Amino acid sequence: MHRLLAFLIIAVCFVARLTAQQQPPSPKEVAGNQLLSDGVNGDLPKWLRVGSEYRARFEGYTGGGFKPNSEDAYFLSRLRINMFLLPTTWLRFGFQGQDAHVFGKNQNPAVPPYQDSMDLRQAYVEFGDVEKKSVGVRAGRQELAFGDERLLGNANWLNTARSFDALRGTIRHGGFRADLFAARVVKLQDGEFDWSTPGNNLYGVYGGIEKLVPSATVEPYFLWRRQSALKTELGMPGISNFATVGVRWVGKLPANLDYGTEMDKQAGSLGTDTISAWAGHWLLGKTLINMRFKPHFSVEYNYASGDRNPTDGTRSTFDQLYPTGHDKYGLDDQVGWKNIRNARAGVDLKLAKKWGLRNRYDAWWLADPHDALYTAASTVVARNTAGTAGRFVGQELDSVVAYTFSKYLQVSGGYGHIFPGTFLNHTTPGESYNFPYASTTLVF
Repeated sequence: MHRLLAFLIIAVCFVARLTAQQQPPSPKEVAGNQLLSDGVNGDLPKWLRVGSEYRARFEGYTGGGFKPNSEDAYFLSRLRINMFLLPTTWLRFGFQGQDAHVFGKNQNPAVPPYQDSMDLRQAYVEFGDVEKKSVGVRAGRQELAFGDERLLGNANWLNTARSFDALRGTIRHGGFRADLFAARVVKLQDGEFDWSTPGNNLYGVYGGIEKLVPSATVEPYFLWRRQSALKTELGMPGISNFATVGVRWVGKLPANLDYGTEMDKQAGSLGTDTISAWAGHWLLGKTLINMRFKPHFSVEYNYASGDRNPTDGTRSTFDQLYPTGHDKYGLDDQVGWKNIRNARAGVDLKLAKKWGLRNRYDAWWLADPHDALYTAASTVVARNTAGTAGRFVGQELDSVVAYTFSKYLQVSGGYGHIFPGTFLNHTTPGESYNFPYASTTLVF
């Protein structure tokens, strides 16, 4: 506990000192200032652009694994260096080096996702523009992030984040968009060059329709995942092939209401096993624009199926693929989109022009008590195959405050607390979990 207390004192002092030293710039100052990269780029030929980003974060926890005397506190450091070569308006070469380190963690040697010394995170050639123009093709190491990133994202919260070796093509026309890609996730190894793993492939078509429903976007998609060197429920070697068919629909309604939903069905096989799973996300929000702080209230429900029988040849646990899972089902990331029922409520406040405060409440139940509780990273927290430990996992309260000084500097801090429920009390020692953090990001 003493390390966590020390961490909290350091984090508070760090943010307080930074706030005291950095005053919000006036509009005139913002207009007159430049990023360091702006000045450097001004002296470079137009076909060469450079930029950098540095992020520092203190974080820690108590109650790891919901066990007593399981705690840690550490400092995360991440530097990214970007370079773009622009020979013509339709051709671009992009490169990003990333150097990620952790200091003070109870882990030796440090490994991803906490540490990965300077490595090549992105390196691609792009014809056209996959982000903005009508047609684009990007080939090489790159990020893939679509929709709300519940299934496919860059996991930027992680110190090492995620990238893919991929081929991606984009077509846009009249409010319609389609992205086609074939990819393999990059496996991170500290001290070695990061390579993607053969045999672990993801293929997909991700669409977007902006004019089908007024003030809304509908995104249908089809994803296919293939993995080799896996085992069936009876322990026989097999290859996994399954599809995820889904749709995401987000929009706005009169009276300052907003909504979002995402539904997914998975089907396929792993060797002789059958894969059949599904998941859903539903959200409704409202902003009170005439009230002080313009509060935005939201309620949501998330579901992902679980597996009742681990030996019947049917795999029903939903696979959340490669999500940006942070703070989707709780700030502490101890719950993921697998075998879960999640009720969530929140309120966001705009305290001032540059200040924001976000508060959330989460409650969880297992979709099937015979299956496990999984984290945001898909690792198993606890399991009771007999199904006698109960369904109720627990509750979480968390808050995050953020301040945007300028386009150069952002600071945030948060705290989450988990109250274990019946399932955790029966399958673990039932210790409460605490997660505080303080972070700053500098773009230069």
